[in-house]
Amino acid sequence: MGKAQDNKAVYPPVIPDIADWPIYKLHKDRDGFIKEINEFSLDRLMSQPASKVTDMIAKTIYQELIRIKEEPWKVDPPNDTVFWKKIRKELVAKSLDKEEADAKINNEKLLAKIINRYSEEIVGTFKIKTFRFAQRFLRSFFHRLLNTAAARNLSRVYSAKYRLYERLRVSGNVETVRSLMAKGTVVVVPTHFSNLDSILVGYAMDSIMGLPSFSYGAGLNLYNTGYTAYFMNRLGAYRVDRRKKNPIYLETLKSMSNLSIQKGTNSLFFPGGTRTRSGALETRTKLGLLGTAVGAQRINYQKGKDDKVFIVPLILGYDMVLEAEFMIEQHLQKTGKELYLKKDHTYSRRKVLRFLWKLFSKSSDISLSFGQPLDVLGNFVDQNGDSYDKNNQKINVRDYFLSDGEIKKDLQRDNEYTKILGDKIVDRFHKDNIVLSSHLIAFVIFNLLRAKNSNLDIYGLLRLPTEDYIFERETVNAAVSALRDVLIEMEANQEIRLSKTIRDSVELIVNEGVSRVGNYHAQKPLRFNKEENIISENFSLLFYYHNRLDTFNLQKKVNWSQFNLIFVD
Repeated sequence: MGKAQDNKAVYPPVIPDIADWPIYKLHKDRDGFIKEINEFSLDRLMSQPASKVTDMIAKTIYQELIRIKEEPWKVDPPNDTVFWKKIRKELVAKSLDKEEADAKINNEKLLAKIINRYSEEIVGTFKIKTFRFAQRFLRSFFHRLLNTAAARNLSRVYSAKYRLYERLRVSGNVETVRSLMAKGTVVVVPTHFSNLDSILVGYAMDSIMGLPSFSYGAGLNLYNTGYTAYFMNRLGAYRVDRRKKNPIYLETLKSMSNLSIQKGTNSLFFPGGTRTRSGALETRTKLGLLGTAVGAQRINYQKGKDDKVFIVPLILGYDMVLEAEFMIEQHLQKTGKELYLKKDHTYSRRKVLRFLWKLFSKSSDISLSFGQPLDVLGNFVDQNGDSYDKNNQKINVRDYFLSDGEIKKDLQRDNEYTKILGDKIVDRFHKDNIVLSSHLIAFVIFNLLRAKNSNLDIYGLLRLPTEDYIFERETVNAAVSALRDVLIEMEANQEIRLSKTIRDSVELIVNEGVSRVGNYHAQKPLRFNKEENIISENFSLLFYYHNRLDTFNLQKKVNWSQFNLIFVD
């Protein structure tokens, strides 16, 4: 296995000509691709008994009519109500209470109409001219914003002193990922903290790593705005409507993903399904889209193709997260069953620009750690695309799909492989995670607070008055030093990765961590007071940033009670 490295280089394109990109080839025949999705989805859904299909269609109609009434969006087609009422009428007349053979014939016709409606909505396009414009715009926008913000001077808008790739710290198995692009289909599976993740990941993979565009999902709500819809429709994104949870829609979405991976289209999706509300790394994955990678690999083998599907975990790290206050509030509402006052958490362009300004002007880092690539069984793969089992023995993935000497469809087996893959991704999320100074200091301070108030549960801690607590610098340094010793040992055991700062002096770690953690927020999770001791203005935000390291069981690896005297009266 190749050794993970930090990369500050900008790589040349893996595939120089956009016309050769898999995503462009996929969308050249959009109508043909939609037809394949329709047939693939219909075949899978019609394999069930006619009565079950009838019930599924009836339930879908019911849910869709409720959605139209209670959650209408501007992007919804104007004939939505008419379409679903017509489907309901045909279902009642020709499927309900009919002989199974007659019901099956009508169900197939109704399913075909519904699936086609969904696939037309889901599948986007990819236009080279639009991509090139967006590419130039984003590079120019980020470059100018970085130089202006870093200098805190609008006159520096055309400066070339700072380069974004120096702020976006891309590290890990970059060379391996680039090499695998020519040896199979790459599926990148990132952690998910912010709505900015997709933009920053896309920028990094294009402008820094030199990778061709990936197929990725975009929320249908983003298409409510004309300008956004125009670009999203032409940049290879597929539309995802999270209001629709019926099995017909979900099957159509999974069929699209399965077929695109079969066709060699590199894909990106968030296996956690949504942004992490607590701020912690994902501890489980949703298996729907992940299972499409396993299914696509098996079908390729059935077709006699040896093209492999590679899974690349990507761990994102931020010193501050735009939506942190909203996310932790949602998490506490769900877990604590407490009533919280609702706040205004809309994110206008002004707020996003203000966040980016803070992000760049405060020398904050964004880390993108590319983990060791895996095959669809969760085995490590090397730069040549060869798979190795847990004993580091080279294996042939194809053999694991054999039954009686043939590649056969076995959905139960595919599901088991998907679960194994999901667990392996979570494992790599943790072992390839990079600890930033902001993560470390937030974890230390919150655990000192918890040790001082060991009789309180988490909700009691968060209700404590922040003005009553001052964290003495000397004792904080001692606690940071103790935790760092644990982290260095964990890194030696390949259980985690550390940013360069964590190996520097404790003074530097504390200074950098406090100055960077959540600096965007009006109420600072941490800051220095006039005496250079540390205070918090918001324990909930401190808890959010602390949670980044919460799943590593670090709380039990340090004797926090020895630091009880950190509070100054």
